[in-house]
Amino acid sequence: MPICIQNDLPVKNTLLEEGVIVIEENRAKNQDIRPLNILILNLMPKKEETERQLLRLLGNSPIQIKVEFLHVATHQAKNTANSYLKKFYTTFDQIKDKFYDALIITGAPIEHLEFEEVNYWKELQSIFEWSKTHVFSTLNICWAAQASLYHHFGIKKEQVDAKIFGVFEHDVLIENHSLTRGFTNSFLAPHSRHTKIEEEKLSTVPELDVLARSEDVGTLLLATKDLRKIFITGHIEYEADTLQNEYLRDKNSNLPIEVPYNYYPNDDDTKTPQNTWRGVAYLFYHNWINQVYQLTPYDLKELAK
Repeated sequence: MPICIQNDLPVKNTLLEEGVIVIEENRAKNQDIRPLNILILNLMPKKEETERQLLRLLGNSPIQIKVEFLHVATHQAKNTANSYLKKFYTTFDQIKDKFYDALIITGAPIEHLEFEEVNYWKELQSIFEWSKTHVFSTLNICWAAQASLYHHFGIKKEQVDAKIFGVFEHDVLIENHSLTRGFTNSFLAPHSRHTKIEEEKLSTVPELDVLARSEDVGTLLLATKDLRKIFITGHIEYEADTLQNEYLRDKNSNLPIEVPYNYYPNDDDTKTPQNTWRGVAYLFYHNWINQVYQLTPYDLKELAK
């Protein structure tokens, strides 16, 4: 089934070229079906790149999905024109009375700041609280996962000595969980972060299940038992060259950066990196969407009861 997006969203043509099935809003309105309504709060600087990464994964589903994009009003974007945001994005004040099957909150390159120092922290806290009664399942990625764990459960983030950067092996910890169904016992996934969560605190929160973990870099995937809150500390949505672009950006700026671990063939940064996590990314998003479809109420207003 197709993914429903705005008619003239720029990344649409790229998705079509890749074979992702896309349906325009006008056609979707004439179909007698209720799609899954997914809101994406995009906190990343390069909005279109993140849109493409997430829409590609959401589009690999047998369920029709309608996507809306949200940006924070209390932060002035430096890398995206206001005209683009006005045309393709909405603000929290505009959608706070609406209900959604799912919400995705992306990462953000602000790990050096304490949460309370982030200029849109209060707005994000309002969105976290709103999601409890207006969203069935929220997927938090990287910095957003750390922020959500801190807000909801008091689990702090900690700085690491060297950036966690590369593609690492992870083990599935709970067999036959709905989110990791079909995963191999161990799998690869990329990370790009300067902080980690308080691993020792996770076991003190009975609502949380740790689903996948790496001996090298800690927990990757965890979720509440009711699947209302899901956390990914890495970036399985990344494209093959995303880590390379980050690496070259820092290297060319003379910032301290190591070659991404287990990323380039033979750790040779002159060679073309391969995407070794694509299958896991597609499978995870397929599993998540399927669970949302199975569990979310048909009338989303029931979430507020």
